[in-house]
Order: sequence, then C-alpha cells, then structure tokens
Amino acid sequence: MGEFLLGIDIGTSACKVAVFDRDGSVKASAAGDYPVYYPHEGWAEQNAEDWYRGVCDALKKIWASGAVKAEEIVGIGIDGQGWSAIAMDKDGRCLAPTPIWMDTRAQEECAYLNKKIGEDRIFAMAGNGMNPSYTTPKILWYREHAPEVFVHTDKVLHSNGYIGYRLTGAVTDDICNAYGWHCFDMHTGRWDMDMAREMEIPESFLPEIVNCDQIIGRVTAKAAAETGLKEGTPVAAGGLDAACGTLGAGVIHDGDTQEQGGQAGGMSICLDTYKADPNLILSFHVIPGKWLLQGGTTGGGGVMRWFEKEFAGEERLRKDSLGKSSLVQLNEIAEKVAPGCDGLVFLPYMSGERSPIWNPHAKGVFYGLDFAKTKGHMVRACMEGVALALKHNLDVAEAAGAPVHVLRAMGGSANSLLWTQIKSDITGKPIVVPSSDTATTLGAAMLAGVGTGYYSNYEKAVALTVHDTRSHEPNTANAEVYEKTYETYRQIYENLKGLMK
Repeated sequence: MGEFLLGIDIGTSACKVAVFDRDGSVKASAAGDYPVYYPHEGWAEQNAEDWYRGVCDALKKIWASGAVKAEEIVGIGIDGQGWSAIAMDKDGRCLAPTPIWMDTRAQEECAYLNKKIGEDRIFAMAGNGMNPSYTTPKILWYREHAPEVFVHTDKVLHSNGYIGYRLTGAVTDDICNAYGWHCFDMHTGRWDMDMAREMEIPESFLPEIVNCDQIIGRVTAKAAAETGLKEGTPVAAGGLDAACGTLGAGVIHDGDTQEQGGQAGGMSICLDTYKADPNLILSFHVIPGKWLLQGGTTGGGGVMRWFEKEFAGEERLRKDSLGKSSLVQLNEIAEKVAPGCDGLVFLPYMSGERSPIWNPHAKGVFYGLDFAKTKGHMVRACMEGVALALKHNLDVAEAAGAPVHVLRAMGGSANSLLWTQIKSDITGKPIVVPSSDTATTLGAAMLAGVGTGYYSNYEKAVALTVHDTRSHEPNTANAEVYEKTYETYRQIYENLKGLMK
C-alpha cells in the first residue's frame, strides 16, 4: 500500500488533479473541463458548482485508471484562481455565477471606494490598489446590481476555499488568497474590521483566515460518495494557484522568482519583508512568514490558446498525418521568424490588462502588419508580446527594490523551448525550468504534505520533489533588437490608450 499526496488545481480553463509520491513523481493525473461565460463586455464568469463537478469527474478518471487507490491518499491540497467572489447562503448554496479574475465590471465601485476612503489609505493597509479584478469591488457590485444575491449572502469564498468547503464542510479563506479583499491587512495577515465597515462589507461575509498548510477538515461521507475519495482523508486549506505554482517551482527563499506560463502570465518574487508597489500585486506566500510581489497579466499561455482556436484550423487538420499537435506546428513556423518579428509587435491585453498598467479597457493590438507578414510572424509576435509584458512587470519590481536575477518557469508555456528562450532574451534573465506542467498541483500537494507531517518542512519538501529539467541563458546577440521592440511596445500603448475606452 502506497502513501501519496493529491493536488487539486482550480484553473480558468479546467481543473487538474494529480497524485504524487514522496519524491514528486506523478502517479496519476486527470482534468475536468468547464466553461467561462462572457455575457457582457468586461464580464467573465464561472459557476463554482462546475468547478466541483470538474473535480469529481477528474477524480473518477484517476480511480478508473487503476494507477492509485483512494485509500492510498494521505492528504489533499487545493489551489485555485484568485479574486473570485463566490456568494454562498447559509445552506452553502451558490447564489450566482462568480465573476473571476478577468472580470472588470466593478469599475464604478472602485471609483466609489477610492473616493470615499482614499487610494493612499487603502494601499497603505492592503498593499494593493483598488481595481475591478479584485474581490472587494465585486461584492459592492452585487449590492448595487444584484441585491437579491447580496441580502442572502452568508459567506464569500475564493475558489480553493469553495472546493475545501465541498470536501469538508469547513468555511475558510487562506492567508494567501485573502489579499483579494482590501479589508485584509497585508502587514498582519488579519481582517481589519474597521476598514470592512468603511467599505460597507458585512463582517459576516468574511470567513476565518487560516494558514495554507492548515488541515481545515476531513473528507465527509457525502463528498466521499461524490468524488470517490476515502472518507476522513485530511484536507489542507491550500492557496492561490500562482503561489502554489511558485512553491512547486522551488521558490521559497528571498529573491527567488517564479515565471508564470499558465492561462495568465507574470511573475512572483519571494520576499522576507513587506514590499509593496501600487502597480504590482502583493500577497502572502503559501509559506508562513513570506510575501509574494507579483506581476499578473491577462496575456499568458491563454494568448496561444486563443490564437490556436481561431487561426490554426489548417494545423489541426494536419496533426494526425504529421504526428504533431497544432501548437507544436505553430511553434515551428514561429521559429523560422527572426527576433523582433520584422517590426510586428503585439500587445497581449486580451481581457483588459492587470499589472502594471491596470487598464480594464486595454485591448490586444497587432502593430506592423503588411503583406510580407506571415502566420509565423503573428505567432512569434504573440510570444514576444507576452514576454514584453513580463519585462514590464520585472522593470517595475526592480524599481520597487525587488531585483530579479533568475526566473524559474512553470506552466504549459514553459514546454516551448522557443517561447522560454524568447522570454530569457527579452528580459535578459536566465530561466530554469523544473517540471513545469505539474508545478501548481505539486505546490498544493506539498501544502498537504507539510500540514499532515508527510514532510517535516518546506526545505525538505522542495529538495525531494522539485527537479530542474533544463535552463536558458539570454542570447546577447538579440538584446539590441529586443530593446527597440520593447520601446515600441511601450509607445504603442501610450499612444493608443486614449482610444481604448
């Protein structure tokens, strides 16, 4: 009989579950799909119940594979996308679809709170500016536009907190994800109830804050019947997907930095001391006593998924005859294009943009198209655009006193050697790639491992489980062309932002 850890990742496009042994090897994995709804411009919603159904479906696939048995799972950790606003009533029912991190509808609520309380005062306590992607303004949006939801709300949860509730019945918010609320004191890790009252957020909406590795409960009989998990299996609170991915990439010391290549892009810098910048994002790390200074962009791996869906019909038709996926074929045609794409520049602002420009009206732009440009140029420009957004965030972090020396890449984008090299060339940073596809679920599983005593500490957990697979050094021969591309990238946005409203 083995002893394994289970990680559950509530992503934007799907949930992923993976079972790990003590050295971080994947024993089994599966995914469960669910949609994103875009009912109006600026809206992006998901149903929390869809997330749970996705988890149930994925777990059933794992049990059906025969690779691992439910009774062999000794601990479960959960990570999820941040800034959800899951309104639950006293019976645990979801009252409405939740606006997710891409949703920017609550702009008026942000303006109201910034005027009422003051931007500087909010930032001084919360370590983050008031922007519509966060949880706080979404709650006031419910009050103004969906009062039937607001008046029946008992608690508001984040994505991993909701899955934890479905598995155990415990209602909690982990200290890492709590940064979505601006009544959360980023200095102390506690709710500030005076600020909550000023923001007109009912105190009853706020769950208990727990550490990410805290065992919040055990799998109930009902959840066991729904998921196939063994009743009584311990469940850790978990944390933000980017933070769990940061842990799963081995980022646990001051200055260590994760580069994110999932649906969203950006980076997370581990800090021993509080260090905030109004143009970036600050949260607690999933590891006690540390913070993460983050850059979060809407354009990451999702840019390539969008491009493949809309423009890769020919590649999909050829994938069986060539034995290559459509994404691999796109990668190959992009590789034939010179750095800088012969002047084609892409702004990857596909759902507005978060850090560092914080513009919900920002739009994606291809600049420099002409008859000489090919599909390969457009693919490479997408890759370069995401890398340029990463560089922009890194530059802001360095100005804030958080320099980065090496990036540790995670997410599906890190599987592309070309894309990873482009990021290294544009940022001028070496990039190390651990087991990128499983970093997020591994980080969630590690939290359960520490919480249950399966691992004695995080140093031990990382040493056992995180294995580097390759590294990239910046090609200095491309530095000049990319510096010019970056200048153009910045100027295009400055020239067009007035037209983007």
